[in-house]
Amino acid sequence: MKTTKDLPPVVTPNWGDINTIAGLIAEAFTPLPAAGWLVPDPEQRTRVLRDQFKILVEHAVFYGHIDVLHDRSAAAVWFHHLGPVPPPRHYDQRLHEACGTHVHRFRHLDALFDKYRPAEPHHHLALLAVTPAAQGTGRGTKLLDHHHRHLDQAGIPAYLEASSPRARDLYTRHGYHTRRAFTLPDGTPFWSTWREPHPDRRS
Repeated sequence: MKTTKDLPPVVTPNWGDINTIAGLIAEAFTPLPAAGWLVPDPEQRTRVLRDQFKILVEHAVFYGHIDVLHDRSAAAVWFHHLGPVPPPRHYDQRLHEACGTHVHRFRHLDALFDKYRPAEPHHHLALLAVTPAAQGTGRGTKLLDHHHRHLDQAGIPAYLEASSPRARDLYTRHGYHTRRAFTLPDGTPFWSTWREPHPDRRS
């Protein structure tokens, strides 16, 4: 039986990987109900998501970090909320350029995220994505375990918003606990989840 040790290693991407990472995340997120609400037009959905995710991926280079598997089949985008994290530079303008007529929906989601994000210091897992063909192979688990080891050693909690029951259940298995749920206007749910560091899992 294969384990996560048999998967490609976790590496730090370079600036030239940003478009690839944004595209990977968009491809993985396109089928989700939340993506359908954000961009109702299926012909535009992946492109709009890719352009919006690119803003976040670039921002994480400066205010967090990105982990990817060496074959670029999975990526995790973290923000280090140990102090104030400003919005991306020229965010309103760039968001409008990326999302066009859908921009008000992305702003609504941003407002929800801001409302429910905890004030306590933490690392925020903004995006975790595995290409559709590689889902269910342990790649997400490998990325989570990789950074959780650092968080456990440093005594830093983690936070994320799960966008599907499947994702919520994955994160629950990794020590996250749901703090509250909230919904988009069409009823699509998100779950705010929190993980305390586990000193006994540092190795």
